[in-house]
Amino acid sequence: MASAVSVIIPTYNRGAMVREAIASVLAQRDIDCELIVVDDGSIDGTEEDLAEHAAAHGYQVIRTAHRGVAAARNRGVAEARSEFVAFLDSDDLWMPSKLARQVDFMRANPHLQISQCGERWRRRGRWVNPGRRHRKRGGDFFVDSLRTCLVSPSAAIMRRDFFCALGGFDETLAACEDYDLWLRVLVENEIGLLDEPLVIRRAGHPDQLSTSIPALDRFRIIALLKILREPRFSAQRRDAACEVLIEKCTIYGDGLARRGRSVAARTCYSIANAASAWLAGPDDALVESIALMRSMIQADHDPGASASEALR
Repeated sequence: MASAVSVIIPTYNRGAMVREAIASVLAQRDIDCELIVVDDGSIDGTEEDLAEHAAAHGYQVIRTAHRGVAAARNRGVAEARSEFVAFLDSDDLWMPSKLARQVDFMRANPHLQISQCGERWRRRGRWVNPGRRHRKRGGDFFVDSLRTCLVSPSAAIMRRDFFCALGGFDETLAACEDYDLWLRVLVENEIGLLDEPLVIRRAGHPDQLSTSIPALDRFRIIALLKILREPRFSAQRRDAACEVLIEKCTIYGDGLARRGRSVAARTCYSIANAASAWLAGPDDALVESIALMRSMIQADHDPGASASEALR
């Protein structure tokens, strides 16, 4: 019999922390789950460390080349066989009742494709209170999600078929891949909320993705451009997305200008200036803008790329 839920843990060079995350999954009560750990090309001994442990505790470890957290999560889901999929970041922990409570919640609300639960935050070993704008919520909160990522992977559970139909995480985004996915979810779906603190989010460590990758707004800009291709938007949602796109392009462009990257800055300003045209719907310029932003990111990642000189 298939497990009720498949748990996907992506990890990269977090040997000690991922063992703690795994332990919190193995400690889940009153539910049968399938655990899949995706080692995203770690070079710190994670593969060897987990091999014996996985065999002893009955979970699967998949070793891949280093391609990023989005690809690692998608690879895990490709192996999943359960009705639901749940994600746990390797630096986070679950309370023992997390999975059972969320699966019960989803089954009690069959109209929901996805839900999230509450969480507690721990930063550098100390408990902290999240700001009001970060507090978890449920329902249709698309507009609020444009400025702040209001869902965390470790708190979310969704129907596997729904995740696959969405196309999974965008593997071209080195960061903010969750922001991109939640916006796509919220185009036509509500997100349920089980308002119980069942996740412990740990932050403040030096390899935290949100602090180790600079200029996160460049990835959010791509996510916003992508969502503006959506033809099913209401006028209100399209207007809100264009407004936030203009804000983020202006802020990022100003930062580029201060660093002397005048051509790249002008590219951001040109996207901001074009945004008003997308209030009526997507056009060829929108598609070209996505390609331009992707080229800028590739140029940053690989200074030898052909687009690098043109965008500096």
